[in-house]
Amino acid sequence: MASAAEEAKGVEEGGGGASANGGDNPATATASASAAAAASSSSPADDRGLPRSSTMPGGINNVEITNETAGPSNLERSRTERRRQNNPADDPTKQLFDDKISLKKKLEMLNRIATVKDDGTVVVDVPSSLETSTTDGVAYDGYSDVTVEEPLDGADISVRPPMDIVILIVGTRGDVQPFIAIGKRLQDYGHRVRLATHANFKEFVLTAGLEFFPLGGDPKILAEYMVKNKGFLPSGPSEIPIQRKQMKEIIFSLLPACKEPDPDTGIPFKVDAIIANPPAYGHTHVAEALKVPIHIFFTMPWTPTSEFPHPLSRVKQAAGYRLSYQIVDSMIWLGIRDMINEFRKKKLKLRPVTYLSGAQGSGNDIPHGYIWSPHLVPKPKDWGPKIDVVGFCFLDLASNYVPPEPLVKWLEAGDKPIYVGFGSLPVQDPAKMTEVIVKALEITGQRGIINKGWGGLGTLAEPKDFVYLLDNCPHDWLFLQCKAVVHHGGAGTTAAGLKAACPTTIVPFFGDQPFWGDRVHARGVGPLPIPVDQFSLQKLVDAINFMMEPKVKDNAVELAKAMESEDGVSGAVRAFLRHLPSRAEETAPQQTSSFLEFLGPVSKCLGCS
Repeated sequence: MASAAEEAKGVEEGGGGASANGGDNPATATASASAAAAASSSSPADDRGLPRSSTMPGGINNVEITNETAGPSNLERSRTERRRQNNPADDPTKQLFDDKISLKKKLEMLNRIATVKDDGTVVVDVPSSLETSTTDGVAYDGYSDVTVEEPLDGADISVRPPMDIVILIVGTRGDVQPFIAIGKRLQDYGHRVRLATHANFKEFVLTAGLEFFPLGGDPKILAEYMVKNKGFLPSGPSEIPIQRKQMKEIIFSLLPACKEPDPDTGIPFKVDAIIANPPAYGHTHVAEALKVPIHIFFTMPWTPTSEFPHPLSRVKQAAGYRLSYQIVDSMIWLGIRDMINEFRKKKLKLRPVTYLSGAQGSGNDIPHGYIWSPHLVPKPKDWGPKIDVVGFCFLDLASNYVPPEPLVKWLEAGDKPIYVGFGSLPVQDPAKMTEVIVKALEITGQRGIINKGWGGLGTLAEPKDFVYLLDNCPHDWLFLQCKAVVHHGGAGTTAAGLKAACPTTIVPFFGDQPFWGDRVHARGVGPLPIPVDQFSLQKLVDAINFMMEPKVKDNAVELAKAMESEDGVSGAVRAFLRHLPSRAEETAPQQTSSFLEFLGPVSKCLGCS
């Protein structure tokens, strides 16, 4: 384990890389590569003399970082001191985002409290004084005024005149799929919807009845990068330009997606509102240039909270959970800032931005919606009314699916099987993994369906009557035929398994997948996750036996029943329409733009308020 700068010592690339996303998507790779390129231009840090407290986010920085007992006087004094920190030379947090400070110096600051592990996660080192001093702290991130909100079911959806809406999505099929469901529902309300994503998914989008526009970047390349490097840092200097090229293609394709005519029909398109996921970096900048509202939706937590850490980080102490969002965001921004500012200057005709420019930016007013069940991960108490947990967004693929006859006959010939598959993720040794899977099924006396996926699983020396090898098949149909599932932990795949009341074993590869593995285990519907580099015969056998416990199945059925009451698609549409600005707000003067808008709710957590 080494610091970001130490890990990438000697690589000179001057700037950024890729982005971050969740689920099984290479959007996570996008973020990771961006941080990698940032780290690549640094050397080992000499962190002497850097006060840790000044790098804490707003919610932590409000409390005196000392060994004294936190009390009202300490709280008041620290707020005053924070307001006095107007000189960047006195505040390393501001130095971290000050263009006058060298990249090397900023990375030294990051390396003091953040370390990149081999699996791509960021370990945040929380000072012991912080653990005790933040217990009674108050978070000031623009989202702390929590109100009791009405449920986001399908009722009372706002009626709006027809709009041209673009949905900007970076990721794999699992990331695109829920937005197809959202887009179709928006169409039902009379809106024109263009889904802009990678060219790989053109047929998927058009078949669903939505308009398509191509974004740059190849999700397969990004996924392969992420699995190979297990996270933030590339295995060699030669890989950084590849990832930067991918990211630049994505960023520079966002503006045409919002204003150019349909590439097939030539029908003009002028966007009225934007929906995007965070890895479509540049989305808020496009919204600023076009003066249209934007709503961010994602399948993994991206808003600072004190209830759990950033999914791309590892933080043992609860006191560091909120800090982890600052650290991950900082590493990403340092990697992509040059591309973002080039995009602003050359394409959007906007001024370049830094974390500190235009501190009156309205980034913390950008609404965010999270696509998961509140019965699996309840909405954190420190997320306010601008943030919604809408439920999983399912796209009905089962109703039109006709399974192949051999599969139907195999399913009818015995007990329900266990599904094993890793979706879009490449497997390093598919033959060995297939051997382990088959042996584990044999030992536990279970039948199994192995999904070949991009990883190429399923090469058998000889056929086994208790194993069925499968290509693509809709999860919403297939998982209903299974007694349990074993997969990588992508948000969409996790949702489909839980909806089907399947006990679940998650084998995380990278990104937010360990987060979902932990949530599944905490809910009692699966064993502890098995990291892919620890995947073994004994662990898989133990996981299968765990899933076969009656109590685990009971928990899965209970959760599935709770999820039946949710309508995530309607919830997402309702949240989007509810947070659109009023007519008065639409005609109000635009505030000075800043990177705070890019950061959204993280902005004040970074001490930039």
